[in-house]
Amino acid sequence: MNMLVALTLLAPGVQDELNGPIQDAVTADLPSLIELYTWFHANVELSLKEEKTSAKFAAEAKAAGWTVTEKIGGYGVVAVLKNGEGPTILLRIDMDGLPVKEETGLPYASTNGAMHACGHDSHLTMGIGVARILTKIKDKWAGTDILVGQPAEEVVRGARMMIEDPKFKEAIPSQPAACLSVHDFPGRAGTVGICPGFASANTDSLDIVIYGKGGHGAWPQRTIDPIVIGAEIVTALQTIVSRKLAPGTRAVITVGSFHSGTKHNIIPNEAKLQLTVRSYESEVRDKLLAEIKHIATSVAEAHHAPKPPEFTLVDSCPAGYHDPVLSERMLGVFERLLGKDKVTREDPVMGGEDFGLFPKHYGVPGLQFRVGGAKPGHDPDVGLHSSKWAVDPEPTLRAGTAAFARACLELLGKK
Repeated sequence: MNMLVALTLLAPGVQDELNGPIQDAVTADLPSLIELYTWFHANVELSLKEEKTSAKFAAEAKAAGWTVTEKIGGYGVVAVLKNGEGPTILLRIDMDGLPVKEETGLPYASTNGAMHACGHDSHLTMGIGVARILTKIKDKWAGTDILVGQPAEEVVRGARMMIEDPKFKEAIPSQPAACLSVHDFPGRAGTVGICPGFASANTDSLDIVIYGKGGHGAWPQRTIDPIVIGAEIVTALQTIVSRKLAPGTRAVITVGSFHSGTKHNIIPNEAKLQLTVRSYESEVRDKLLAEIKHIATSVAEAHHAPKPPEFTLVDSCPAGYHDPVLSERMLGVFERLLGKDKVTREDPVMGGEDFGLFPKHYGVPGLQFRVGGAKPGHDPDVGLHSSKWAVDPEPTLRAGTAAFARACLELLGKK
């Protein structure tokens, strides 16, 4: 049976009677979860270096009674809880931090030059909270839960690294029927949001090397200036979205880095550009990349560059797409759990997120819901990746853990 069909055949609201027990379990465990959150926040590790974070996550999952496999695709973790016959649901948590010096002033602030400025510390804590709840109420559900602790999300490499590791396939006991994830956002703490359809963008990191002919800055006629070529390319790239795509098409091209030269009076031989390219639809992505190469090659040729630019696609991540049927279903689930005033429909963003590789890998519906983490009076200019961003622990962990557990139970079998 097609997995989407199988998923939609599950009766909606079959676990609503567990809303109260879930809330009670979260309340009882909240002091422990806040303590765990502060540990993850203070002991942040960068992408591909999540050794202590993954070990802590694995130890907590083991303590909750889950079977754990470590060091998958780097420091990835897969924890499994089997509980009779029923659907298999995959829950994904990201673990890495960012190279940002923390300026929150919190007593548990990171002091190692790295920071959980994207809220992965709260995600880790919610994942463990869900693991504890599902173990505690095993008599209420049937099926298999898979909790994935993923490294290197911030460099959009971790999901692919795990999926491509043979140990990942060995650790997964059965085909998931759906994949779920959670992400904080700077909305009101204790609220949750869902964005049906496209929610995050295709992200492509593209390097361009422009070749010229160096020389003395006093005799530019004897040179081919790659800085001038690069400047013209940067300007021309901004016409792609406005003139090569249909009006209203959602896309972004940003040149984040332009490096060339060593001294005031030396025209260099090369210039290097680093771009991030964002889109949703695959055909738009292909169009953007093709136009970038066409413009850069044509401008270089017009300036008689000694050879065409060199293009390197450093990394790519597909757009995050939330199954509309699953999204609508979970909107109702969360409204009944938390109240309609705490559940919102969210707009898509141009940020990147590699969670989508998991549902794409299995060919099943996926959903990453959002959990507000901002305190009252929050500065709207402070958001994800800011040195001053940190979630308000109590309401964020309470709502996020309860919603994550409830979403999982909605898709599992009932005993």
